[in-house]
Amino acid sequence: MKCVSCKATMIVLELDQVEVDYCLECGGTWLDSGELELLLENPDEVKKLLHHPALSGKAERGDKKCPICQKGMNEIALGSGKPVHIDLCRKEHGLWFDRGELKEIIDILGGEVNVKVADLLQDIFGEKKNKI
Repeated sequence: MKCVSCKATMIVLELDQVEVDYCLECGGTWLDSGELELLLENPDEVKKLLHHPALSGKAERGDKKCPICQKGMNEIALGSGKPVHIDLCRKEHGLWFDRGELKEIIDILGGEVNVKVADLLQDIFGEKKNKI
C-alpha cells in the first residue's frame, strides 16, 4: 500500500492480531475500518469518540485520499481543547493518523484503552510514547 501522505510504500505490522499499515518515511498509520476498536479493546468508547455530535465538523481534504477507494477523505476533529485532526474515509474504509495522532487518540481515551497497545506501539515503532 502507498502512504496516504507521502506516497512511500508502507509496511504491514501485526499488532495484537491487527494488521497496521505504517509508513517508515513520515510515520503515518492507516487502520482499516474497525481496527482501532480492536486495538484499543473498547469498541463502545471508540465509536462514541468517532461519532460524537460535538465533532468540529467534517471537511473534505483534497490532499489525502483513501488508499482503498481513492476518494478524498474527511478530516474530523476529536477531543476538546486542542482537538486531534484525523482523516476518515467517506465510505468508512478506515482512518489515517499522521505521526503522533494515534498516541493522542489513546491519550484522549485515557484509562479506557488497552495500555499494552500503547506499549506495543512504542516497541514496534521504536519511538517514545509521546511521539507515536
